[in-house]
Amino acid sequence: MKCIIDNQVILSQAPEGPLAPHIGPFARSLGEQGYSRYSIQRQVLLAACFSRWLKQQGVALPSISSDHPPQYLGYRARQVRPSLGDAAALRQLLDFLRSEGMIPAKKMSACPLTSAERCTQAYEHHLQEARGLASATIANYVPFIGSFLKDRFGDRPVTLSHLSASDVVRFVQRQAPHLHPKRAKLLTSALRSFLQYACCRGKTKLDLAAAVPVVANWSMSSIPRAIPADQVRQLLASIDRRTAMGCRDYAILLLLARLGLRSGEAAFLELDDIDWNTGKLSVRGKSGRRITRAEVDALLAAPDQCKWSGRRDHAFILLAVQTGLRLSEMTGLQRQDIILGAGVPTCG
Repeated sequence: MKCIIDNQVILSQAPEGPLAPHIGPFARSLGEQGYSRYSIQRQVLLAACFSRWLKQQGVALPSISSDHPPQYLGYRARQVRPSLGDAAALRQLLDFLRSEGMIPAKKMSACPLTSAERCTQAYEHHLQEARGLASATIANYVPFIGSFLKDRFGDRPVTLSHLSASDVVRFVQRQAPHLHPKRAKLLTSALRSFLQYACCRGKTKLDLAAAVPVVANWSMSSIPRAIPADQVRQLLASIDRRTAMGCRDYAILLLLARLGLRSGEAAFLELDDIDWNTGKLSVRGKSGRRITRAEVDALLAAPDQCKWSGRRDHAFILLAVQTGLRLSEMTGLQRQDIILGAGVPTCG
């Protein structure tokens, strides 16, 4: 029987074993961190299989330790082809369980901490005690800061007063392209928080939080810049050219589709911009350019349909004297208004 986890992951059967009650919150935590749906699906499936294996081994929740993931991955490798990210995914699962207090904290290594690790621990303590942030937020921020300090200082003593804006920008530029946009935003939020902390403690001369660059995350970036040629033909064929409004619409759409004119350039065409004898048109935009007669055939047919009231009036307003379209209405015309009226499907 299929089981849905956190309304986004579908498993072939309900999870079982000591981790079963915690797989849903784990999936929710991954979503809040900005992981893609595919990554969440893969990590949740791995967690469910790991939980089933723990049940078979008779391991209770409080007894789970860092020794169990390598043992499970060795067993799993004999069943299915191992994936490169399986070990990291299980480490993240155990970190989540520790942050929720479900399993004991990881035993500290006997090796002495590096300067970067001690600085990272001090920042983590600040987030817990002074800021009182949620454990999930701390779990998101701290690894980024550890990576930043290790990248800048390595195993050398951490001297935060030596940090510069270029260090911050360079780190973000190297890391952000490899992260999901939501994760990249978490990275910049963590850096701003840490740099503000360092400034308040007097560790840096300047507040470098302002140097953290903004990660671009454009909305609707997948909307196509143009519609396909067959849809343009479908749009033009939908216009009734037996009416004044149809002639006007057909002429406007030809200028937009064939020449790439902006709506403002088409709206502000004047009669003096059209050479009726040679069939040439002057476009008043960023550059005045001439086009051939073949492109303005629809314009040349327009005078037969409409009345003309003056030499300096806007061409398409005169084309619309029988329909009542105003200049302000045309300049505000949106691509969706035209396409939806013709029944052409949109992509965004």
